[in-house]
Amino acid sequence: MARLEVGKTAPAFTLLDQDAQKVALKDFRGERVVLYFYPADDTPGCTKEACQFNDELTAFTKLGVKVIGLSPDGAVAHVAFRKKYGLRSSLLSDPEKKVMSAYGAYGEKMMYGKKVIGVIRSTFIISPKGKVEATWYGVRADGHAVKVLAALRELD
Repeated sequence: MARLEVGKTAPAFTLLDQDAQKVALKDFRGERVVLYFYPADDTPGCTKEACQFNDELTAFTKLGVKVIGLSPDGAVAHVAFRKKYGLRSSLLSDPEKKVMSAYGAYGEKMMYGKKVIGVIRSTFIISPKGKVEATWYGVRADGHAVKVLAALRELD
């Protein structure tokens, strides 16, 4: 699995969001983006991570940062997930896992002591010019949003 390196250009993508609207990375040129990859809507770790990003959304917004979640789930699951937990960030669908693979967020990982192939919980800060500014692979969901916020404050 190829991991993205800080300073490299973030892989371009166009995916559908929860409202079946096309969202492309290029749409955010001039803005900083936090892109977080997670395995599945409405599972314990993914819910904790999404809710914590949601809890800190005002702080991200004050820094001029867009927060976007991305999983293999489709629009129907994303709509239900957002509604159930009051999530305000866009959630993108990558059912073929092509974008996840391009970011190194899909591949071999350890789960319950066994090697499996799946989504690797990962987060990226992407600069206003489309460059990778920070990466996290194998993220522990609890407390992660606060760590990303701290890293963003250090960038400025």
